Amino acid sequence: MFIRGILIVKSSLTAALLLALGLSATPAFAAKPAAPATLAVQNTDAQFKAIYEKEWAWRQTGGGEASEDSDAPANASTLPDVSAQAHQARLKVWDDVLAQLEAIDPTTLSAENQINYAIYLYQVENLADEVRQRTYEMPFNSDSSFWSNLSFMARREMKTAGDYRNYIARLNDVPRYFDQQMVNMRAGLERGFSVPRAVLEGRDVSISTVAGLKDPTESPLYEPLKKLPSSIPAAEQQKLQADARQAISGSVVPAFGKLLTFYREEYVPKSRTTLAAEKMPGGKEFYSQQIREYTTLDLSPQEIHAIGLSEVNRIQREMNTIIDKVGFTGKSPQTRFADFLEFLRTDPQFYAKTPDELLWRAAWISKRVDGVIGKYMTLPRARFTIVPVPPDIAPFWTAGRGGMGTYWLNTYNLPARPLYNLPALTLHESDPGHALQGALAAEQGEQPEFRRYNYISAYGEGWGLYTEKLGVEMGIYQTPYEDFGRLTYEMWRAARLVIDTGVHHYGWDREQAIAYLRDHTALSEHEVTTEVDRYISWPAQALSYKLGEITIVKLRAQAEKELGDKFDIKGFHDTVLKLGSVPLPVLEQQVKAYIEQRKRAK
Repeated sequence: MFIRGILIVKSSLTAALLLALGLSATPAFAAKPAAPATLAVQNTDAQFKAIYEKEWAWRQTGGGEASEDSDAPANASTLPDVSAQAHQARLKVWDDVLAQLEAIDPTTLSAENQINYAIYLYQVENLADEVRQRTYEMPFNSDSSFWSNLSFMARREMKTAGDYRNYIARLNDVPRYFDQQMVNMRAGLERGFSVPRAVLEGRDVSISTVAGLKDPTESPLYEPLKKLPSSIPAAEQQKLQADARQAISGSVVPAFGKLLTFYREEYVPKSRTTLAAEKMPGGKEFYSQQIREYTTLDLSPQEIHAIGLSEVNRIQREMNTIIDKVGFTGKSPQTRFADFLEFLRTDPQFYAKTPDELLWRAAWISKRVDGVIGKYMTLPRARFTIVPVPPDIAPFWTAGRGGMGTYWLNTYNLPARPLYNLPALTLHESDPGHALQGALAAEQGEQPEFRRYNYISAYGEGWGLYTEKLGVEMGIYQTPYEDFGRLTYEMWRAARLVIDTGVHHYGWDREQAIAYLRDHTALSEHEVTTEVDRYISWPAQALSYKLGEITIVKLRAQAEKELGDKFDIKGFHDTVLKLGSVPLPVLEQQVKAYIEQRKRAK
């Protein structure tokens, strides 16, 4: 098939997923085979259900690391066991599950379980591959880390004294958890598998802030203890607060101090001096596995690079049209684009003066979206809040991040947070982007939990980027500068395809990558450097956004063309969203089935 003039060949992973759905891997929509005998289907469905329910229940007992999106349940009293032995034990379970799945002919499953099978197979294969690649030996990158994610534990829902005791027990488990992480990181260093040294400078600030803490009540981890439920007796409240202060002072702070020494004296000096993932031992296999995991496609770095270059050229033409529209001439025709970027980066009209102003603008955009969003998709029951990114991680975080219930907005360094980008950011991270998609997925009660609480980057980030474009139809962009901000965000994601493969396959250096992103987008200099460092230290994750969005845009264009007057924008979006987070080949097959169904409708 062709994506904007670039040939994409359906390869082994795509074919396997479509085979799991009982369909041909050819581009044409194929009719499903006749349904097998009902009893046989029920038996196979029951066999498959027993496999995934057992594995999923076991998976939930592993503790779980806190993140901006989720945390372990309130009854969890420990942090995960991340030792190499524990990881290898998990691999044994997943290998056994894969063997059981291989014994099932997916074409003998019911239609819905054929979809479940394809999603579950992809999920377990990636869990197993991560352990085989020993990615746990590099448990952080320039964007996210196991130590900074601890602060998200404080957002877990706690109602009873037992919930708070479990929380405090987890705080006391931090030293053991950090020690295991450091053992793993040492093993990574020994085989040359580490975060590149070039992006490590200054990343210890989030460690040193906690390591130097004198008053435990100033820690974000103490925040849940400041106002306890009235149902807990006063004496017990006092004991819980004292125990929490002791856990932070006696366990958390010393663990951070030990980690800081390790980071500065051992990890940074011994980290690798190369940038490319393919330069690490087994790096080509590792990068290929990461591409499959984050894109759900079997594309080579060369193919992805070519797609990126094509998209960059297309978006550049659209950007030039907006510069024409506002009548900007610049110093010369040759420097006009660079001059326009400099104007956007430096003119005070485009920047908030206070953190609250930035938060208020985001909230205003969100409420304007609320006024029209019901015309475009079915809405979830859940709502979301807008909160600033915690200060200890804000310097190295992206401009914003969203998920079910929360839109995190980065108010650090306001001259790096242009208002012309805010509509696109808000659409992507809140509604109709991540907050809405995650909430709808969780509300699909008929689907197994492994689907409802799963996140596939190519689908989720592809949807998020698609909603930025949808904002044009929704009337969210009010000025040409905001529309240029939208294109800057799309260019940013297209440039990722070029930069990620440029660094990890073609051997680009950091300065080349920074120059490419700076020259093609109106991102601030702070955002340019933090983003490039993220791509360097987190191979392939950045590829998921544009490849996912291209797929959704292509499928919508196909639906509009084939359905004509029968095309319903709300029905199309509901078809995409009700699936939850799925691999792109599954999304493609299901949308094509929707198109055929609509064609037959009277």
